[in-house]
Amino acid sequence: MDKETLTQAVLELKRQRRAVILAHSYQLPEVQEVADFVGDSLGLAREAQRTEAEVIVFCGVHFMAETAAILNPEKTVLLPDLEAGCSLADSIRPEDILAWKAAHPDGLVVAYVNTRAEVKALADVCVTSANAVEVVAGLPEDRPIYFVPDMFLGAHVARVTGRRLDLFPGECHVHAGIREEHLKALLEAHPGAEFLIHPECGCGSGCLYLKPDAKMLSTEGMVCYAKAAEGREFVVATEVGILHRLRKEAPGKAFFPVKPDAVCEYMKRITLEKVYLSLRDLKHVVRVPEAVAEKARRALSAMVAVG
Repeated sequence: MDKETLTQAVLELKRQRRAVILAHSYQLPEVQEVADFVGDSLGLAREAQRTEAEVIVFCGVHFMAETAAILNPEKTVLLPDLEAGCSLADSIRPEDILAWKAAHPDGLVVAYVNTRAEVKALADVCVTSANAVEVVAGLPEDRPIYFVPDMFLGAHVARVTGRRLDLFPGECHVHAGIREEHLKALLEAHPGAEFLIHPECGCGSGCLYLKPDAKMLSTEGMVCYAKAAEGREFVVATEVGILHRLRKEAPGKAFFPVKPDAVCEYMKRITLEKVYLSLRDLKHVVRVPEAVAEKARRALSAMVAVG
């Protein structure tokens, strides 16, 4: 089928299955276009929690579909490609959390949503890049905090809140690959542009030095800021899939990626054809054992309540 026919087939199957399609902002443009909601991890978790649809087709990566399944144990959650994983989520194991807890029995574990369900089940609270600062700022000041697994997001949270955090040395390979030299080149090419930087980027501190007025924002924060800003040019440091949404929701403005090849190969595993096949056959159901889900649900419920 050509793209137009495939798009219509997906929309018809969605109606027949009483399904909702949720897509992350890093997804392919044609996948974003068939989605009922496109957003960041926090927005997607909230949409998954509130939907009345019987089937949730999650166009993102595995930990996101797990989150939807945990928040909706009575619904069918589909992931169009089970190989859509996450190098950051894979970097940390439950044993890492247990070892830290053994050394810090009064400590609190803050888990970035980019983690597996088994890790979330051991956390006191989950966060996204959109609400991590607010969540950590509200935690008791007399207890040690372990922030896992992204060290760059953790460093950003520590800098803004002034809190001392123990950081797990994890990183997103895509965001970590965005370096200071990439920023310098764009700063020279577009001196009047505003800089929008995702806090997972390895260049975060360097960017604030080079461009003190740069905005450290989640993906959703970038879209909201660009839509409301008076500026017309923006340099964007995150996975390039967001450019489609930025250009669609803020028409007439120019967006320049800091690193044009900042592509998450896991996000891009979800294709329109795979969405169609997943809906047609109800295949690739994501399930989380209830013993794990029950514990993880507490940490996730605390996350969606903030921000």
